[in-house]
Amino acid sequence: VQLQASGGGLVQAGGSLRLSCAASGRTFSRYAMGWFCQAPGKEREFVAAISRTGVSTIYADSVKGRFTISRDNAKNTVYLQMNSLKPEDTAVYYCAADSGDWSPKSRYEYEYWGQGTLVTVSS
Repeated sequence: VQLQASGGGLVQAGGSLRLSCAASGRTFSRYAMGWFCQAPGKEREFVAAISRTGVSTIYADSVKGRFTISRDNAKNTVYLQMNSLKPEDTAVYYCAADSGDWSPKSRYEYEYWGQGTLVTVSS
């Protein structure tokens, strides 16, 4: 499956962004989806994940209550709504797809990755 992330940009602290990740190539509903972020000099970190049907979601503690992951299997797209953004949210955000047993927080479980989209939050 090919993944294309978009929606990043520059926003002031307290603002919002909505990231999208469009999938093509194989049946999107076969994949659990995740969002990860990577700030300069840091390792790629888990942000949020959603199950194949969208019934189950899980979030990193740092984004709970501020970010919402969702998916539209008819449109082959997963979203990350980011509210109340903080300067520490600044990073490149990557979407990823996992066809195996769901271990959402481990980046090693995801077989396919998008190219990343940069989110910059100014103070």
